[in-house]
Formats: sequence, structure tokens, C-alpha cells
Amino acid sequence: MFITPAYAQDAGAEMGGFAAIGQFLPLILIFVIMYFLLIRPQQKKAKEHKQMVEALRRGDSVVTQGGIIGKVTHVREDGEVEVEIAQGVKVRVLKQTILQVLSKTEPASNDN
Repeated sequence: MFITPAYAQDAGAEMGGFAAIGQFLPLILIFVIMYFLLIRPQQKKAKEHKQMVEALRRGDSVVTQGGIIGKVTHVREDGEVEVEIAQGVKVRVLKQTILQVLSKTEPASNDN
């Protein structure tokens, strides 16, 4: 007895819905693992950096991405800060290039 090609194709079609999900399950698991191991921590780090940059104030000691250490002397509204890297030497840098704040200045209190 011979099996016709139509019958052989029909046998695979009966499991179609569940088999298709089963084939994509490893791919879905890899994406979920990548999200929790790579994407989510990177988003969290970017959010923390943004908050740090927004909280920059005059007097903060900072490190730029170029490795320059200095003290913030002026915070500008256009996304720049003025950093004093030596006595009398001031440079303007973009806020986003501030890598780390070494020491924060305390906000001025209104206690007189």
C-alpha cells in the first residue's frame, strides 16, 4: 500500500498550531533572557545618568568622559556646564559628557 503525498501533508497539519508555538519558544526565551540581562540594566543605568546630569550644581567636582577632573562653576540652560579644570582655566562641556560626580555640594539652606 502506498501513502499519497496529500495524506503525508495532512498528518503534519494536525499538530500545526502547537508545533508552531513550540518552534518559536526557544527564540522567545532567548529574547526574554536578553531583555533581563542586557536591555533592562542598560536602560536603568541611562536613567540614573540622566538624573545625575540634571542634578548638577555649581561647586560639584566632576569627571568628564575624556578623563578631565574639574569643578562646576556655572550650569547653563542650553545643556552645557562650565568646568574649572585649573585655577583660572574654564572649559564649557556638554552635560551629557559628565561621566561621574566625585563630590556633591550641599544645597544652600534657608536657615539664617
